[in-house]
Amino acid sequence: MTTGLQSQLALLRRRLTRIDNKYRRPPLRPARYHADEMLPGEVVENSRGRFFLHEKFFPAHRRHGPVEFSSLAELPADLLPAISRGQVPACPPQRWAFLDTETTGLAGGAGTCAFLVGVGAIEDAGFRLRLFFMRDFDEEPAMLEALAEHLARYDCLITYNGKAYDAPLLQTRYVMARMPSPLDRLAHLDLLAAARRLWRLRLETCRLVELEHHVLGVLREGDLPSEMIPYYYFEYLRTRQAFRLVPLFHHNIMDITTLAALTATMLPVFANPAAAPLDHGQDLLGLARWLRQNAPPEASPEVLAAYRRALDRGLPDDSLFAALWEISLIEKKLGRRPQAVAVWNDLAAVKNSFRLPALEELAKHYEHAERNYHLALQFTDTALTLHPLPALQHRRHRLSRKLAPPDFRLLTPDS
Repeated sequence: MTTGLQSQLALLRRRLTRIDNKYRRPPLRPARYHADEMLPGEVVENSRGRFFLHEKFFPAHRRHGPVEFSSLAELPADLLPAISRGQVPACPPQRWAFLDTETTGLAGGAGTCAFLVGVGAIEDAGFRLRLFFMRDFDEEPAMLEALAEHLARYDCLITYNGKAYDAPLLQTRYVMARMPSPLDRLAHLDLLAAARRLWRLRLETCRLVELEHHVLGVLREGDLPSEMIPYYYFEYLRTRQAFRLVPLFHHNIMDITTLAALTATMLPVFANPAAAPLDHGQDLLGLARWLRQNAPPEASPEVLAAYRRALDRGLPDDSLFAALWEISLIEKKLGRRPQAVAVWNDLAAVKNSFRLPALEELAKHYEHAERNYHLALQFTDTALTLHPLPALQHRRHRLSRKLAPPDFRLLTPDS
């Protein structure tokens, strides 16, 4: 009996061992105590201490979405003034620095620091990124000194929302470290304003990752949300597990390569709007509005041509009526009354947000330019049914007096 029981127990142990081996979890990834144990790069030492430098190089034949990195080096030097309204002078693309930071908080302020600063640069052989990383807070001065030395090679800084966030944050860190800021010398092109001009009508947001998807056709996989970045860095500081840095570095690299690809996409659009390779009517409308705001008066025909291209591509109703109204104002400014009146008639004929101002313009035109008081009164009465504005009531009273018989007018006091 005893022997049989022992045999059964031995058999049961073997079965339990097989089950345990089958479903046993793999061992946890071992802790990494230094970034250079997992990430390619080197620990750099300078007069301020040490920091970690990571490099990544994309050969010229590589692409990010539709943009081949070789095309970056071929961009003309005179593209920068057009998109920046003349604030950024022309310089060759080899003198551009694409910068993005990862920080300990998204709200900014003196307590926020940039623990990772990525800088991308165009080379004849491709696109090179250098990531300046502080493994702990005491490495910030060394990282800032090396970043300043590196930025001395360039003349223009290109960022995305960098004027509102990255640049002020770095300026503060240089002040607190009692070091001169390298940003004071650099011209700064922030692509956010131009991107909003082009794409905010069509896209819900103009976040960099949204443009990466909808404009460049790149869908990130396994990316870390921006709001999680400070958490991952603090977890690295707490555990010293270097594998936690991999998604941080990946996120920064993706942001900078997207920034470079968008630069190559956007600069030719603003430099030569007539040949802009835009497929969506709303994008073309955004470009036309930018031209209207920034082009000199003699360029009004080019502005109208941009609006016409947007109409030809097709627009949703709200954008269509807005574009027609803006076209009418340009035609009026150019003194082309018949063209403006034709657009006002189109807007006055259907229900839309610009029907009332179109009716007012028609009433003014037929009263002052055509001296057709009957038609002016008709448009005024139609406008009054939409909104009984005092100015419209006053216009109706004036037109009624002008249309009254001479004897009746003598009895009516002037307004």
